[in-house]
Amino acid sequence: MRRLIAGVGGIALAASLSQFPEYAQQYTQRLGGAVDELRVITEDFDRAAQAGGMDRQGALQRYSVSNDTFLAGRGTSMAQTFMRYEQLSATLARIEGAGPLERLQTLPAYLDSDIGQRTLENYRPAMPVTVEGVLYAGAGFILGYLLVSGIVRFCALPFRRRRHGHVYRA
Repeated sequence: MRRLIAGVGGIALAASLSQFPEYAQQYTQRLGGAVDELRVITEDFDRAAQAGGMDRQGALQRYSVSNDTFLAGRGTSMAQTFMRYEQLSATLARIEGAGPLERLQTLPAYLDSDIGQRTLENYRPAMPVTVEGVLYAGAGFILGYLLVSGIVRFCALPFRRRRHGHVYRA
């Protein structure tokens, strides 16, 4: 019975872990799209600043000293957009250069971000047919089997019968 329950636990964790490569792929696609759009905005702003005889910092400074609260707010918003572009670009480069285990280790970074949350909300499971997906499934099965087997064995300890009448007395 313990093996059956452990096998079910192994299958459940295998199915769960096998989905990580698909989630990572969907996240990377969304992240790449966000980086591409922020790149367009950044390059457009830089071109406009250059046409006005300024660099990005000079243009942002011009916004910030404006007496018009709308313009000052737009300058602050653009500065935040540039910071987000740099952060997301760095994350995308890190993910694209990471191996399967490194991507798994950075999972919390995926889940903490706006893009990671939207990816989870729209996630569609997929059958793992890549080597990476099969390896995650295999690792999940082994871990799940061992974990559930250990839990069942531990929970059954008080109910085990002593074998062969061996009673140890102090």
